[in-house]
Amino acid sequence: MRYLPVRRSLGFACSFVLLAGCATTPVMPRKDDPYENFNRKMYAFNDLADRVAIRPVAVAYRKVTNPTSRTLISNFFANVESPITIANDVLQGNLPEAFKATSRLAINTTVGVLGLFDPASEMNIQASRTDFGVTLAKWGVPEGPYLVIPLLGSSTGLDLQAFMLDRWAFDPLSWYSASHDFDYHAEYLPTVAHLVTLRSSAIDAESLLEGVYDPYVFYRDAYRQRRLYKIYRGNPPLEIIQSLQGVEDVDDADKLLEEQQKYEQKNQPSKKE
Repeated sequence: MRYLPVRRSLGFACSFVLLAGCATTPVMPRKDDPYENFNRKMYAFNDLADRVAIRPVAVAYRKVTNPTSRTLISNFFANVESPITIANDVLQGNLPEAFKATSRLAINTTVGVLGLFDPASEMNIQASRTDFGVTLAKWGVPEGPYLVIPLLGSSTGLDLQAFMLDRWAFDPLSWYSASHDFDYHAEYLPTVAHLVTLRSSAIDAESLLEGVYDPYVFYRDAYRQRRLYKIYRGNPPLEIIQSLQGVEDVDDADKLLEEQQKYEQKNQPSKKE
């Protein structure tokens, strides 16, 4: 296991508190969300669409399936989407990871029965997903402003363009829908099924939002941190983490933690005798 220096560990801990608690407004103003007013409106729209239509479908899916079947279905779609990772590993010049992803695809498609099972992981060939947004970031392309896209959710100017290229060039599900024309647009059913499985898996994490002061900030920061970890493959530099969270030194981190504790004390429900 790789251990982090104390200061970097503090940066990770502070990031976790901000994302898991999100109790206060950061000490330093954010400069990476210039379209916040628009984004908040889109977030409210997406939240309404999720509560009215998307989440109920995911809940229904969980009711008619069990954990084992959901795992098999998720494995299948993860395997189908593997070409996105393979192509971008090659574009990033990371040939060892491209070989590993290709090996996973070959093993899981054959031994794993079209990807329903994951024998590659049992052989210690672990998954490491990437995409064209990460590729462009590694090429030095600026990520652009944070954006909330209707029905798609969190993104950036860079990731939105990269998402569309990944879907067009490397995504087998998009290839399938583009090359077929069934009645009632049934060619999109595999894509819809994939999205339902993704939303279903997110239900288990919904408890993280309990007591969140500002869900919009939670999702924004969680998205930016997730992208950061993808770009640096789980080990981003401390200064990048500090810049992401608006924390320049340990004193600022302590201020954030103090504000978190004050909010929790103020909003802690009183115990009834």
